[in-house]
Amino acid sequence: MKTLSVPLLLILYFFLIFCNPITRVHSSSDGDYYDDDEVQCKAWLVQSIPTDMPHLSLVPGVLSTADVFRWLAGNSSRSLDIIAQYWQLIAHPQDPRSGDYGYSKDDMLRFGANDGLEVYRELENAADRDVNIRLLQHSGVYPDYTEEPSKLALGRPNVKSVTLLLKEWWGSGVVHAKVWISDNRDVYIGSANNDWKSLTQVKELGIYLVGCPRIAEEVKIYYDNLWKLAHLNSSAYTKQVSDQQWQTTRKVPCWSHFLHRKERCRSPLPKYLEVKHVTGYPVLSDPDTFNVSIETPGLNYSSSHTQSSYLSFAPPELLFGQYQTDEQAWVDTIKSVGKGETVRISTMDWLGQSQYTSQTLYWSSLSSAISEVVFSKNAKVKLLVAYWAHFINSTDQYLKSLLYTNNLCASSKYNNCYGKVEIKYYLVPGFNLTGPSTINNTATKNIYPGYTRVNHGKYAVSDVRAHIGTSNLIWDYFYTTAGVSFGTYNPAIVSKLQKIFDTDWNSPYVQSVQPLEESRAFSS
Repeated sequence: MKTLSVPLLLILYFFLIFCNPITRVHSSSDGDYYDDDEVQCKAWLVQSIPTDMPHLSLVPGVLSTADVFRWLAGNSSRSLDIIAQYWQLIAHPQDPRSGDYGYSKDDMLRFGANDGLEVYRELENAADRDVNIRLLQHSGVYPDYTEEPSKLALGRPNVKSVTLLLKEWWGSGVVHAKVWISDNRDVYIGSANNDWKSLTQVKELGIYLVGCPRIAEEVKIYYDNLWKLAHLNSSAYTKQVSDQQWQTTRKVPCWSHFLHRKERCRSPLPKYLEVKHVTGYPVLSDPDTFNVSIETPGLNYSSSHTQSSYLSFAPPELLFGQYQTDEQAWVDTIKSVGKGETVRISTMDWLGQSQYTSQTLYWSSLSSAISEVVFSKNAKVKLLVAYWAHFINSTDQYLKSLLYTNNLCASSKYNNCYGKVEIKYYLVPGFNLTGPSTINNTATKNIYPGYTRVNHGKYAVSDVRAHIGTSNLIWDYFYTTAGVSFGTYNPAIVSKLQKIFDTDWNSPYVQSVQPLEESRAFSS
């Protein structure tokens, strides 16, 4: 029998390694290699449910945020990257500056404050195991600011902590993403802050992806972009732009596509898709997606068929490759609804404008998408908005305006329009009794710590697509604020997210938003 020649052997080896349609070997940024056949990506939806909500049914198969944060820290063996708006994992009931002040030890145990302390201790343990940890956050909130991440980094060369002020780059905005990346394989994306209250006193929603290196690596690119911004001199990389899309003058990074092509600088970040003759960030017809098989343990669905999933990011100047803006992903999720089907949307805040810009900007992207599917697809849209101690007063007017879609839909028998918008406020019990228990040695009527008792989740789900994000539904969160979303067409995740929404929607903790009075709507 003849033996194969060396050149033929090399050709055969090349074919087996690089051309085999079944096996792919990838290299991660830290030098590890993984084989798609050896890695099974798994996903769980994650919730925090405030205490004292006895009439809220639990959806089986959903994990708790506190457990997931503990696991991510406890299971990390090489690296752990965290993006946080702020840190308050450790409660301070003895600090008169704190919203926890004045509550007893028994109160704090009942509130579940120990969950935050346990997460912090797991982070300390990871740091002491020489796990390489990077902590990136906004400047924090009073009175702690960046005390907790700074303490984790103190005296530990393997732990690095940086503060990024997006106001220096965009004129306003904060780091608002809530992301954990462990060993470049496991990821949490969701609404929960690094705050003990986010674990037991605020209603949160996120997704936990385990053994998903392809997705983790892309989220890490976004993380690295933020990390790089934190180490650059913003004054050397920003310009004022006369923004024609939003009819205002504002500060942007000098590589922004809101600047004319000839006025842009060379971006220090990975390249983003260039669309010639267009200013701004247009809708992409074919944004990057992942065709990954995602197993959903505990759910009766076969993972043998891959389903398209995606990531989206904000602000648009931090995009890379061919990823879509977070705004487009929200709009596309709404428009993915089938004819006569239902879109469910949950958010803390909703405004048809900007909130933090010096000149208020009108913004109708999501409300227009909702009205469009009501008309064109006869879809039902259910919108759940938080009502809490820090409710934005003008929200009610924008919601009533959105409800007027129903009047327009039914305004003529020739419209052939049968869709509908329904909007409810979510009122977590005790929302109006939050804050310190004692102020200036005087007892208050508060029964829960400050900035608690609110539905804080940000997600949308149609009949075919689920979108889980970190951004409130206001202009600023898409154009000046750091945010990340994960979305998927995986039917098990879609179904489970629908059940979570329906449980809230049908609970006794909601109230319908009333439409505009006819006399007011047609008054001259």
